[in-house]
Amino acid sequence: MTSQTPVTTTARRGQVLSTVLFGSRWLQVPLYLGLIVAQCVYVVHFMVELEHLVMGTMTLTEEKIMLIVLGLIDVVMISNLLIMVIVGGYETFVSRLNLEGHPDEPEWLSHVNANVLKVKLATAIIGISSIHLLKSFINAHNMDEKTLLWQTLIHMAFIVSAVSIAYIDRLMSHHQAQH
Repeated sequence: MTSQTPVTTTARRGQVLSTVLFGSRWLQVPLYLGLIVAQCVYVVHFMVELEHLVMGTMTLTEEKIMLIVLGLIDVVMISNLLIMVIVGGYETFVSRLNLEGHPDEPEWLSHVNANVLKVKLATAIIGISSIHLLKSFINAHNMDEKTLLWQTLIHMAFIVSAVSIAYIDRLMSHHQAQH
């Protein structure tokens, strides 16, 4: 009969806890799969809007065409945002994708980390917000002044947030480079 020392038992418990904690990252996989489903919904939405555009080519006003096209661009930008979150998030927080040498590997994926991902996401959100704001300005005659003002202020808050995130990332990168 062998007896275990308290140090050995504590070390095993620590190893088990480390394994469980590290393995918990796989709980994010269903979340990323859910985002892929959301992307499929956006593809269907895009196709419906594209059909409206094509079928209404002869009857739509230039303003309506512009609003539909901006809506299509908006869907594409949101889809790009989803791809960045799905691929970048999985690569950063779950597991490597091992795409080195693959002809379709995104250029940005080779140097993605949590900070780069945050800056890219913030920039994408500004782009999406810009499209929404442009659509509102084009359709301003159907909106009240207060709504336009709030949309503009929210857009500016996105810009300030993105600049702040990028600035902090730059400070952290510069600080890490010195050490």
